[in-house]
Amino acid sequence: MKALRICLILFALLLAGFFGMRLAFPRPYAEVVRDSGLDPALVYAVARAESGFDEKAKSSAGACGLMQLMPATARFICMRAGIAYDGAMLFDGAYNLRLGCLYLAYLMERFPCPETALAAYNAGEGVVLDWLKDPSCSSDGVKLTRIPYPETARYVKKVIKFRKIYEFFY
Repeated sequence: MKALRICLILFALLLAGFFGMRLAFPRPYAEVVRDSGLDPALVYAVARAESGFDEKAKSSAGACGLMQLMPATARFICMRAGIAYDGAMLFDGAYNLRLGCLYLAYLMERFPCPETALAAYNAGEGVVLDWLKDPSCSSDGVKLTRIPYPETARYVKKVIKFRKIYEFFY
């Protein structure tokens, strides 16, 4: 009887831990993410790494919202997608996430290797294009074997880790 009680308590703790971890990795605006056609685990991993899901986040560089979009990047994506740009809306979660998904999809088309696309999301596509031309960073011009910016290298690893967590929990 005592062994059964201990097993039930351990099982309850395991379930609580599982659901507690799910709460730490939310999935807001599921319809926006679903409509993007991107892997939801990847989108949520980027949002988690970029802002920790803080819709009002603003970086010292000026990146805004859930997906930490620079206003110039948001303007570019809006122009490319035929969407009205509204800088004040960059702090609206659904709008920001939609533009962030469009930008991520654009980068995934430009850079077929997901890690390279993530590096471009963080460091900028021009910088990554330069890295891909550098034999010390890429042996094939497609995949980065070395990321010169430590912050970007950490970012890519963090997003990959978060993506695996999302895949596990959802």
